[in-house]
Amino acid sequence: MDKHISSQFDNELTGVSTRVLELGGLVESQTRHAVYALAQFSSEVAEQVIASEKQVNQLEIEIDRELASIIARRQPTARDLRLLMAISKITGNLERAGDEAERIARMVKQILEGGTPRNLPSSELRIAADLATGLLRKALDAFARLDVNMAVTILKEDDLIDAEFNGFVRKLITYMMEDPRTISASLDLLFVAKAIERIGDHAKNIAEFVIYVVKGADVRHTALTEIEKAVQ
Repeated sequence: MDKHISSQFDNELTGVSTRVLELGGLVESQTRHAVYALAQFSSEVAEQVIASEKQVNQLEIEIDRELASIIARRQPTARDLRLLMAISKITGNLERAGDEAERIARMVKQILEGGTPRNLPSSELRIAADLATGLLRKALDAFARLDVNMAVTILKEDDLIDAEFNGFVRKLITYMMEDPRTISASLDLLFVAKAIERIGDHAKNIAEFVIYVVKGADVRHTALTEIEKAVQ
């Protein structure tokens, strides 16, 4: 590949990577607003989150189209091919994280329409939600910088979200046992908590693909100790 073509290819890689970060910013905003809608019991903000899903879906389609074009025209190899493959996977994870944010917003509307007692511990979900949003932001930063050390940190921090989720489930079970009238509303909150946990999982997946791009190692379904060895 001559220098001119190589420069064009680099620009195309940079361009599609920028689109992924744009998508990530949209999904991060979706998640923050979904959590705000829950914390403030705001149907209006929940509606905004739901409406933004169309923009996320459209951007995913556009990125996929760009990837297909680049691969067909450039026939990349080695790290460039890994980057394009990882971008495809990262885009899918971001879109699914957006789906979870939309699910939270829809559950907020359902909770409000059901007249859920406000003494349920919905505010406690903010801890896990803040962790998940922070993890997603770090995953996008790790991708932008191709920073494997940050990626490993994300994999470790995902356990904190899991711990918050498990603790919240135990608390909801206590509420339901003490007052069966809260069962329906508690189940709604349980679905919200699960959506938050999944957003953290998608951030973790993105971190794993960052490691794949830089190190060429597929660390999915791999113990953390083995991943740490792989990035050294």
